[in-house]
Amino acid sequence: GWTEQGSGAYVGIPDTTSSFGKVFFYIMDAIQLGGAEAWVRVEQLADSSIILRTLGRMGLQNSNVRFIEGPGNSFWYRDCGPIAFYYGDQDSLAMADFEYYPGRALDDSLPSLIEQQMGIPNYINSIEWEGGNCLVDGTGMLVTSDAIYSNNMDTYGQLTWDGVNPSSIHYTTKAKLTKAQVKDSLASIISPRATYIIPAFKYDGGTGHIDLYADMWEENSFVFSKFPEVYSNWKDYKTAEKNIDSLCSYRSYFDINYKKAFIPFPCTNSGGNFSSQAVYNSNYTRTYSNHTFVNNLIIQPCFSTVTDGQPTKAWDRERIDSLKAAYPGYFIYPINVSEFDGTGGAIHCVTKQIPADNPIRILHPSLTGNTETAYTNANAPISAIITNRSGIASAKIMYRFNGGDWQEAPMTAGADNQFNGTIPTAGYSYSGDFATVDYYISATSNNGKTMTKPITSGLGGCYTFYLGTNPDHIGIQTANEAAFGQFYPNPSSSQANIVIDLQQGRSYQVTIVDAMGRICHSSMLRADGTICYTIDCQKLAKGVYTVVFANENSQVSRRLVVE
Repeated sequence: GWTEQGSGAYVGIPDTTSSFGKVFFYIMDAIQLGGAEAWVRVEQLADSSIILRTLGRMGLQNSNVRFIEGPGNSFWYRDCGPIAFYYGDQDSLAMADFEYYPGRALDDSLPSLIEQQMGIPNYINSIEWEGGNCLVDGTGMLVTSDAIYSNNMDTYGQLTWDGVNPSSIHYTTKAKLTKAQVKDSLASIISPRATYIIPAFKYDGGTGHIDLYADMWEENSFVFSKFPEVYSNWKDYKTAEKNIDSLCSYRSYFDINYKKAFIPFPCTNSGGNFSSQAVYNSNYTRTYSNHTFVNNLIIQPCFSTVTDGQPTKAWDRERIDSLKAAYPGYFIYPINVSEFDGTGGAIHCVTKQIPADNPIRILHPSLTGNTETAYTNANAPISAIITNRSGIASAKIMYRFNGGDWQEAPMTAGADNQFNGTIPTAGYSYSGDFATVDYYISATSNNGKTMTKPITSGLGGCYTFYLGTNPDHIGIQTANEAAFGQFYPNPSSSQANIVIDLQQGRSYQVTIVDAMGRICHSSMLRADGTICYTIDCQKLAKGVYTVVFANENSQVSRRLVVE
């Protein structure tokens, strides 16, 4: 079934002028700001000077860029790039190279180029799979969509080509694989603890990739892009609901159910809703989930022009701001990717990470949310599995109550790299309905390296739980969460605004609660459509408030600071 058509000489030219091409220069800048080296594939090394000059002209970082020379077909590096992993008692680094789908032979050679030019071992297998359809938790668990089944049910193998001589084009065939063989192969290669294959979206640009709506910021918690209820008749809305329920019913490495948080779903350029799933699929396929982590920085897609590090459209800023709650402490670097509309991908799809050498790895069953009275008369236990090739010299818990000074508690080493300690909650007295406890873990290896969990502790990132019941935490994962924006400006001394999608004419009881749990205001909100709800902050004393929007079906809370 193969056909061949000549296309003349193969030439690659760096795109340095279009808004589409500039996205990649901003990505290079963000990678360097995140403290990593940006690896860039070029057709020929002479192109590197053009790229470095362009970065300098744009006022972007260009001092930590490394180039990989070799031909390619496109820029979807997440899909065609390798999946890196650690192995052995020294946490040695290597790569697993899956077969990219037939037709982009030059892209499929990228892992081999990295092996040749960077010296990282590359282990090739014949399973056809794309990196955008891979979500792992670092403990041997994998989530992918059933798009992988159809990819391996044909006999078309990857063609090969040297990128120069047409006579070197070689067509290959492969054996068809059953669903059981596909799942068993994934479990054998990459996910020995658990392999979950869930239904793919139908209207996502044609990829079936899970990275368009699901993510993990640590090994206990999924972060999902949440469809607003106004799209409840969409097929993918229903698929997403079932997939989210399935994933959160699975058990983590610590034998507990996965936690979940939601981030907003994108909107049209006017800030409204898409008219239909068909329109969304053919013209947009936007997602805020398709971002990339670089240490404590997130390279974040947005959909309006970025000025002074912020999207210019209010609806875009509000959604980016609301992401920060799901990714505590991370620095957000927004890039306008509206040029990618309709392609079924964004920043995650065009980037690929190679993990750090000599890592300190910290696995921890995080303690978050309301704990009621569980730790009123008993200290809160904190445990973690901490490893490094040189061994761990020390570990400690850094904690604070109600935003006070940080204090530390030691962690004691036990068997199998287990470290244990406690936060002295039993001796802490508080007034009101709840007290806030923030904490993070810090570990130092025998070879002098220090790492924290979360990695963003230096930027204010931490785990948070509550002694008692914090009403702000209740309802954070309700179905209507994505319909509510965030207050702006926040803090505010005059008035604060929040955009709410009330397309189905819902009514809400609005309650403003102060930090002591006292109700300062209560009223009914009745409206239809997208509205801007305003609170007169001049009628409130300075302080932190929880604004609760509740009806018979759901409850959504937002934090407001009055200064």
